[in-house]
Amino acid sequence: MTRAIYPGSFDPVTLGHVDVIKRALRLFDEVIVAAASSEGKGPLFPIDERLALIRASLPDEPRVRVKKLDGLLVDFVTAEKAQVIVRGLRAVSDFEFEFQMALMNRRLAPAVETIFLMPKEDYSYISSRIVKEVARLGGDVSGVVTPPVAAALRGKFSGGASRP
Repeated sequence: MTRAIYPGSFDPVTLGHVDVIKRALRLFDEVIVAAASSEGKGPLFPIDERLALIRASLPDEPRVRVKKLDGLLVDFVTAEKAQVIVRGLRAVSDFEFEFQMALMNRRLAPAVETIFLMPKEDYSYISSRIVKEVARLGGDVSGVVTPPVAAALRGKFSGGASRP
């Protein structure tokens, strides 16, 4: 079985993320979506809510597992007995940072490969940061996130609570 890890903060998960996950499922037997706590970044959604939103965004994908990522990614990859790290590239501007991270991960765990997948062109401009800003300002994000995420964003920015 070939198992891949798709790490990120997923604050929140977007249709670009979902597209990369589905592309990875064409290549690997199982994909573990590893959501990093990212407390230092001051995430909008707490980690448990992000995990729930990822699961709610991929309800019919039995080959996807969603887990919290703490610590070094290569340690997580080793613990999960995965062989591959999947990273999404939206634009050339993503490449330099991702390339540096891939090389460091290779140095730390030479047996683990990193592959880069591009989302569908329709999603190449989407980032969680932009989605949060548009939602905060009252814009419609329904075309760039799943319905559970759109509802959660409305709940965050309207003062109410919304569960996936």
